[in-house]
Amino acid sequence: MRIALAQLNPTLGAFEDNQKRILCFLELAKKQEADLVVFPELAVCGYPPEDLLYQEPFIQANQTVLKHITKECVGIVAIVGFVDQDKQGNLYNAAAIISDGVVKAVYHKHCLPNYGVFDEKRYFKPGTKNFVFGLGDTCAAVNICEDIWDENGPWKEQIKMGAKLIINISASPYEMKKPDTRKELIKRCAALGANVCYVNLVGGQDELVFDGNSMVFDAKGKLLAQAHSFDEDLLVMDVNVAACRKLPAKAVKAAGKFSTKKTVTLSKCGIPKQDPIEEVYKALVLGTRDYVHKSGFKKVVIGISGGIDSALVACIACDALGHENVVGISMPSRFNADETKRDARQLAYNLKMDFKQISIERVVRAFDMVLDNDFYKMPKGLAEENIQARIRGNILMAFSNKFGWLVLTTGNKSEMGVGYCTLYGDMCGGYAVIKDVPKGLVYKLSRYCNAVKLRIPETIITRAPSAELRFNQKDQDSLPDYDLLDAIMEQYVEQHKSVAQMKKKFNPEAVDRVVKLIDRSEYKRRQAPPGVKISSRAFGKDWRLPITNGFNK
Repeated sequence: MRIALAQLNPTLGAFEDNQKRILCFLELAKKQEADLVVFPELAVCGYPPEDLLYQEPFIQANQTVLKHITKECVGIVAIVGFVDQDKQGNLYNAAAIISDGVVKAVYHKHCLPNYGVFDEKRYFKPGTKNFVFGLGDTCAAVNICEDIWDENGPWKEQIKMGAKLIINISASPYEMKKPDTRKELIKRCAALGANVCYVNLVGGQDELVFDGNSMVFDAKGKLLAQAHSFDEDLLVMDVNVAACRKLPAKAVKAAGKFSTKKTVTLSKCGIPKQDPIEEVYKALVLGTRDYVHKSGFKKVVIGISGGIDSALVACIACDALGHENVVGISMPSRFNADETKRDARQLAYNLKMDFKQISIERVVRAFDMVLDNDFYKMPKGLAEENIQARIRGNILMAFSNKFGWLVLTTGNKSEMGVGYCTLYGDMCGGYAVIKDVPKGLVYKLSRYCNAVKLRIPETIITRAPSAELRFNQKDQDSLPDYDLLDAIMEQYVEQHKSVAQMKKKFNPEAVDRVVKLIDRSEYKRRQAPPGVKISSRAFGKDWRLPITNGFNK
């Protein structure tokens, strides 16, 4: 059987565009003489639709698009993810099985995830019926994303019912190491004697980025082919699926016998390999590109400090949007060293991006004069440092308002975690590109950027990090060593370890300090822009700590 996995990048709620995209992939599959084409979970509307599901016109538009797609499904079988609605108004995360211009059957997702970034029980009813269907001489079954993650999900019953081909349509967001986890889960399914086709969404949606990596496994659990990551792809291959002498009595007949005479010669399907750091970088690029473009922006503006965080964000932005669509603004004060000012300019030159230098010294002095009566004879400290960051934020937002550019913020996860950032200052903007990237990973990604061609000046990478808001300031004057900070944060934020557990592994005083900083900084993070999620638990939808709480850890 020739199967096509249509790994596409829909825009949430852009029904006309999504319809064109689906029909384009449908035609490509027909030209490749595919018997079956499979589209991802909720491909018609995009994922996750969230509270748009409360709007009846959204549901109707989704159903109208499915009708248009159904009319074009002639000479091929298609499986399409959409939102189904019953007569009582209940909504279902669904897959339509279409052939001969007719929806032959609809499967409703059984296992609704309600953890992390997922809130499916808020919107959908779980499916209760399981079935298999005839696909040529093969007995097949479809399920949706979480259905195959659950150890006792519907896939087990489907195989018992005679399915020789399991088709899983997914919208599984990326996080580090997750692609390998998926492979192990699908192998578990294939180990029971069924071929498995897994098709995943690709593209960015707010904080989430979907990596694709659609796959085909044989009935022994061997990975036969894998689509590209972080890019749209049509994976087409011939799969040897076992024929059934007789279909189960209650099986849905989706299509008759397929022709085995194919005239199109398929290119050899490969299994792409990717370095883990390259994988993260591609996720950040795709998430940034889609957020900017799907939000209606073309150009972005970044505050370029001469430090490593803004340098990495500038590289990602140039790769995502093209250097001609990225503007860097350096805003030095009396505290900025000549070296960092030179590095900021050199970075912009290396990346071929537009660059401006605007001194904030006069504005800082004006603030000093305005506040002098109230701040008179008081020692200068955090308030004066934060004024500088807020002046820079105002300048960036002024360019955003004037020219319609989106401001990209440059704070990393380590800083965001412990509140080493200025509210309404360096936190202001529309998208936080490296919000979920700890400082240690920032350095690895920066080295990756320079692997082929020097883009980030070496002095930016090797110099001790500093906010440069006072003379001779270093990050480590205010924070624990970044390696220790990142390790404690990973245990506390991503692995849910208790203070007592962490104190057995790390310096107890450091643990108390870091946890206290993380908890006290929640009010800042709630006001931060969204950013690309790459970890198992990111600050944002994934992290729901009460701002006000009296729990003493």
